[in-house]
Amino acid sequence: MFVVDTNVLIYAVDSHAPEHKKCRQLLSALREGETPWHLTWGILYEFLRVSTHPRVFQHPLSVVSAWSFLRMLFLTSGMTLLTETDRHAQMADEVFNEVSRLSGNLFFDAHTVVLMREHGLKRIYTRDTDFHRFRHIEVLDPLK
Repeated sequence: MFVVDTNVLIYAVDSHAPEHKKCRQLLSALREGETPWHLTWGILYEFLRVSTHPRVFQHPLSVVSAWSFLRMLFLTSGMTLLTETDRHAQMADEVFNEVSRLSGNLFFDAHTVVLMREHGLKRIYTRDTDFHRFRHIEVLDPLK
């Protein structure tokens, strides 16, 4: 079991990206397979923010197209959305104390890691090297 990060979703829909083929293959395999995998609402909203933004995404999607892509993922039997539990503050305290100089945009990744810890997950598919700053998780690069 593992989390799939925003950048994997972005590359999977961006046919112009050099990472497209491998990320699309990974997502297709997950959708067709039996292995449980996870997303978060934060990851989904970040996907919507990036994929529809003309100054961030080279070929922006319409909100209808971006949401349609996500709705397709919702239909995947092995995918579940991680949400906060009553242990969220305790897990956040642990993660925040483990990472030195945690600030700014790194809090988005920290939120994902806190959710992972709450749900007993230790692996994430991502191209974001910032995740290497968090102990106790395994960062899997979909291109390797």
